[in-house]
Amino acid sequence: MLDAFIIEEIKRRERNREERDRPALEIPLPLPEERPRRRSEADDDEKPQRGVIIIDLLA
Repeated sequence: MLDAFIIEEIKRRERNREERDRPALEIPLPLPEERPRRRSEADDDEKPQRGVIIIDLLA
């Protein structure tokens, strides 16, 4: 009968051999998209003009 250490060593070598022989395929990951900018980070030129329009209906 084999010693417990020898049995564990044989199992470990078999696992290592299986991992080495297993083919692997690397899948390219998509590049992360640029995160959207917050309004406070936007330039003043890019902000839409805001205001109030008054329409006089009596004229």
